[in-house]
Amino acid sequence: MKTAALKLWHKIAPALPIVLTIGLFAGGIYALYHLLKPVDYRQVMAQIRATPLLHIALAILGTIGGYGALIGYDWSALRYIGKRLPLPVVALGGFLGYAFGNTIGLGPVSGGAVRYRIYSALGLTGYDIARIATFGSLAFGFGSSILGLVALAYTPDALRSLHALDPATVRMVALGLLAGTAAGLGYVAIRRSEVRIGGFRITAPSPGLMAGQLGFTGLEVLLASFTLYVLLTPEGLGYWPFVALFAAAMLAGVISHVPGGVGVFETVIIAGLPPQIPVDQAAAGLLLFRLVYFLLPFMVALVALSLSELRMAAVRKPGPRLQALVPVLSAAGAVVPTAMSAMIFASGLFMMLSSVIPAADQAAEELELLLPLGFVEGGALLSSAIGAALVIIAHGLLRRVEGAWWLSVLALAGGVVAALLQGLDTNRALILALALLILLPCRREFYRSTRLTRDTLSLKWVALMLAILGTGLAVFFFAYRATPYNMDLWWQFATDQRAPRAMRAGMVGSLVLALWALVYALRPPRTPLGLATRADLDRAGAVIDSQPNPYGKVALTGDKSILFSDNGRSFLMFRVQGRSWIALGDPIGSPADAAQLCWQFFDAANAANGRPVFYETSSDYLPLWIEMGLSLHKMGEEAVVALADFSLEGSARKKLRTTHSRALRDGLRFELSRPPHAPELIAELREISDRWLSAKDAREKQFSVGRFSPAYLASMPIALVRHEARIVAFANVLDTAQRQKATIDLMRHLPDAPAGVMEFLFTELMMQLRAQGYGEFSLGMAPLSGLATRRGSRWTARMGALVYRHGGHFYNFEGLRAFKNKFDPQWRARYLVAPPRVNVLLVATDLSVLIGGGGSGKAAGRQTAPG
Repeated sequence: MKTAALKLWHKIAPALPIVLTIGLFAGGIYALYHLLKPVDYRQVMAQIRATPLLHIALAILGTIGGYGALIGYDWSALRYIGKRLPLPVVALGGFLGYAFGNTIGLGPVSGGAVRYRIYSALGLTGYDIARIATFGSLAFGFGSSILGLVALAYTPDALRSLHALDPATVRMVALGLLAGTAAGLGYVAIRRSEVRIGGFRITAPSPGLMAGQLGFTGLEVLLASFTLYVLLTPEGLGYWPFVALFAAAMLAGVISHVPGGVGVFETVIIAGLPPQIPVDQAAAGLLLFRLVYFLLPFMVALVALSLSELRMAAVRKPGPRLQALVPVLSAAGAVVPTAMSAMIFASGLFMMLSSVIPAADQAAEELELLLPLGFVEGGALLSSAIGAALVIIAHGLLRRVEGAWWLSVLALAGGVVAALLQGLDTNRALILALALLILLPCRREFYRSTRLTRDTLSLKWVALMLAILGTGLAVFFFAYRATPYNMDLWWQFATDQRAPRAMRAGMVGSLVLALWALVYALRPPRTPLGLATRADLDRAGAVIDSQPNPYGKVALTGDKSILFSDNGRSFLMFRVQGRSWIALGDPIGSPADAAQLCWQFFDAANAANGRPVFYETSSDYLPLWIEMGLSLHKMGEEAVVALADFSLEGSARKKLRTTHSRALRDGLRFELSRPPHAPELIAELREISDRWLSAKDAREKQFSVGRFSPAYLASMPIALVRHEARIVAFANVLDTAQRQKATIDLMRHLPDAPAGVMEFLFTELMMQLRAQGYGEFSLGMAPLSGLATRRGSRWTARMGALVYRHGGHFYNFEGLRAFKNKFDPQWRARYLVAPPRVNVLLVATDLSVLIGGGGSGKAAGRQTAPG
C-alpha cells in the first residue's frame, strides 16, 4: 500500500509546482477582477492619454537607470565566480537576460537561457551560468527585503491597509528583522561561510562584493519604484511609504512564480494604496508601468537582435572590431527563436484582445459608425482569426521552423490590414508593422523544413480545395438566392430556418479547413526512405568533392538513403532499421546547412515515431546536439595523423623506420593507382578480397563501411602493395577534390602476405599523400577507446571500457589502438548521439543488424545498389 502511494506521489509531485503557480495566477486575477469591478475601460484609457509627457519621460529615464543597475547584477556575479568578460558583453548579456526574463517570466530560467547563449560563446560553462542566476536571485531577494524593511522602519504606517498592527509594532519588527538580516549577512561575508541548499553549495561573497551588489539591488528597486510612482502620481502617499509597498508587491510576485508576477503584483499595489487614490488612476499607472518598464526594454532587445542579424547577414568579411564581437553576436542569434516566438505570441494575444475590446475614445466610435458595416465586422473577425493563428505559429518559431517564419510575416501583414479595416486603428497597425520589421531580418535563424516550404500541396490538391469551396458557395447562393441577407440571420435558430443553418455550417467548415491547412503547413516534410538512386549518388558525389571531409564517399556504396539539404549543397546518409533512424557521420557539405539537415532528419524520425540517432559523429557539432536536446555516448576515438609532421626520421620513429626498411628488403613495393582502373586490376583485387573474407570466415559489412563493389571502387584511388610483381594487399583511399584530408575504407590482403604488409601500406601511403600536399590522414576508429570509468560516468561508458579491457577474445580492441599508435596520431572522440531516454542497447542491436548486412528496415530492398 505504501509503495503504491509512493509511486503515485512520484507521478504527481512534478506537476504540483505548475498547479500551484496556475492557482496563484488564477487567485491574483480573481482578486484583481474584484478590485477593478468599478473601473470603466474608457476611463482607464483616458487616464493613460492624460498622463503628462514629463512623467512618461521621467519613467523612461528611471527604466534606463534600472536596467543599468540590473546589468550590475551580472557584473558582480562574474566577479563572484572569478570570471572576467568585456563590459560590452556583460552589458549585452545582462540587458537581454533581464529584458526577456522580466517580460516572459521565470527570470532565472528564461534569462539564464539567454545568458548561456551569450556567455558560453566566451568560455563560460552551464555551471557558471547557473551560479550567476543563483547569485542574482539571492541578491534581489535580500536586497529588496532590506530596502523594504528600511522603508517600513522609516514609515511604519506605509502598509496599514494590508494589516492591523500599530505603527510602533511595525517599526520594531522591521528594525529587528533588519538587524538580524544585516548581522547574518555580515557574519557569512566575513567568514566566507558555505551554505548548502539541496545538492548545491553556495559560498558567501566577500564583504566588499556583497556591499556593492546590495547597492546595485537597492538602486534598481528605487528606480523601478520611482518609475511606477511618477506614472501613478499618488496624492497623499509619500515616496518612501510607496517604496515599502513596491518592495512587498515585487516579492509577492517573485514568490508566486507567476510569469512576470502578472495579477499578483497589481493586486498588492492596488490593495495597499490609500483609499483616496481612484482605482482607475491606479489601473492606468500600473498598465503604463508594464508598458514602460517591461515591454519597452523587451522591444528594444528585439530591435537590437534584429539589427545584429541584419549586420551579420550584410557583412561578408567583418573588420577587426566586429570580428571580436562575432562570437557574441552569433551567440545572441541563438536567442532569436525564443525572442521572436514571444513577440509573435504577444502579437497574437494583442490582436485577439483588440477585436473584443471596445473603442477607446469617442472619435474611434464615431469612425466605426461612418465606415461600412462590412469593414468593421470583417476587420474584427479577421483580427481575431489572425491573432489565433499567430498564437499557434509562435510555437513553430520557437522550434526554428522556416514555414512558421513565412506564416508570421503574412499574418502580421494581414494584421496591419485588419487593424486599418477595424476603425482605422493606426496605433495597432504601427505596432504590428514594427513587429514585422523586427522579424524580417531574422530569416536565417529559421531553417527547419516543413511541408509549407518543401512538400507544398500539389496544384491538383489546391485546385480541388478551391473547387470544393467554389461549389459550396455556388450551391449556397443558388439555393437561397431568394433570401435577403441580414446580420440577424447568423443568430436565427429554428427548424424552418435553413439559410442561417447553412451560413453557420459554411463558416465552421471554412474554419476547420483553414485550421487543417495551418497544421499541415507546419508539419515536417516527407522524407524519402528508399536507397539512393544513381541520380542521388551523382549529386552526392558533386557535394563530396566540394568539401574536405572524405568520409562522405561511404555514401557512394549505394546501401544507404540520402537526405539532401534544401539548397542541395549538403546531405546526410542514413538508414532505417526497426524504429531506429540512424544517420552516419557528420553532415557532408556546407556547415551552414548542418542545422537544417539535422533538424529535418530529427523531425522526420519523430513524425514516424522513430528514434533519431547520429552515429560516429565528431565533436564539431556539439552545440547543435545540445540545442536539439540529445545525449552523447562516446563510442571510441579516431586516429588522425598530421601529415606535415609525419616522417621516418628521428628516434621516435625508429621502430617504424626499421619495419619499413625490412619490408623493402623483403621485396615489397607500393603503388597508388588512380581511376580509371583496368578491369584486370579489379578482378585481381576481387580474388584477394574473397580469399581474405574466407580466411576470416566473414562476409561483407554494410552501412558504416564499404564493401567490395567494382562500381564503388571505380571512382577512387586504390593503394596497392606488390611482392615480386604480385599484388598481396590493397586499400581504397577516400579523398575529395579539395585534397585536404584522406582516409581508407577496405583493407584486405592475401593470407600468405609477408608480415607487416599493412603497416608498410600505411607508411608509404601517408608519405605519398604528404608529398601531394594533403594535410591529414585518418587511420579510422579505435572502438571503445578512451572511455571514462570514473564514478558518475554513464553506464554505457563503464560497460564499454570493461569490454575494451576484457573483450580481447571477441575483438582485439587494445591491439588495434596499439597498432595505430605507432604513427603518433591525434586521438579525436567519436560519439553516438540519441535522445536522452532512448534504450542504447536497442540502438546497438539495430546498428549491428545494419552493419552485418541483415537490415530489414524500411529502406531495405527499395533500390538496387550499384555494382
